Amino acid sequence: MTAYMDHKDLANEVIDEVRAQQIADGVHRVMDRIAAAEERAGRPAGDVRLLAATKTRDVGEIMAAIDAGVPMIGENRPQEVVAKIDGLRYQCKQRGYVIGAYDFDLTVDADPTYAEPEDLKEAPFIPFHLIGQLQSNKISKILPTVNTVESVDSLELAEKIARRCMVRGRSMGVLLEVNESGEESKSGCAPDQALELAEQIAALGGVELQGLMTVGAHVRDERRIREGFAHLRGLRERIQSLGMPGTARCVELSMGMSGDLEYAIAEGATIVRVGSAIFGERDFK
Repeated sequence: MTAYMDHKDLANEVIDEVRAQQIADGVHRVMDRIAAAEERAGRPAGDVRLLAATKTRDVGEIMAAIDAGVPMIGENRPQEVVAKIDGLRYQCKQRGYVIGAYDFDLTVDADPTYAEPEDLKEAPFIPFHLIGQLQSNKISKILPTVNTVESVDSLELAEKIARRCMVRGRSMGVLLEVNESGEESKSGCAPDQALELAEQIAALGGVELQGLMTVGAHVRDERRIREGFAHLRGLRERIQSLGMPGTARCVELSMGMSGDLEYAIAEGATIVRVGSAIFGERDFK
């Protein structure tokens, strides 16, 4: 358990109206930024999806973001996925929609009262992504909940996820994380390894290569930040052009956060991952 989980109840489902309004205002501001960036880039409205990065945020805070229109969420740590999912499922069910991997046997085993997939087929759906690093011994924690792992950076990890999924008769969406900035503090495979890795991952059963992910360079230089995003876009196009099994579905570009989402959208992002611009600065790291 991470230290801050001793000091904050992440399963808390109730927040006051002032906090809920703060979060809703944050969501609306970010959506306005996305819309303006799409327009400047000549992209269709709604081309870019907002993922709320919910590290250290409790169930009540996340539901305030969902109520304000956030269409998908992403957690950094498997421990937080486990701590929050029951409350999120309950709150979403009360509102008539579904969050996460509801059509997986482990979901039903964990909560026999949860509605069967047939009952939920037409319900609005909120994807649940893992956007932080995943250790192999934590894979089982996220399988009943997560639809897509955005932080796959090696064939070994992809193979381990694939094996666990195939045993359970399901498939997991994955994004290949690429370290475009070259910063040692960031995870992800090297850009010159990405093409081969993508081809290998796309050929696996039990996972679906849905796209690529990166974290922008931690600099003030717009040119350098955009170069990394543009290179990731070029990698995706090269992967798609391979014509190998599974590569045609590699369409997503998850790039851009609170401080650089406009640059990412200009360079082709399909998903932007935003935390502090929605929820405010974190009390815990």
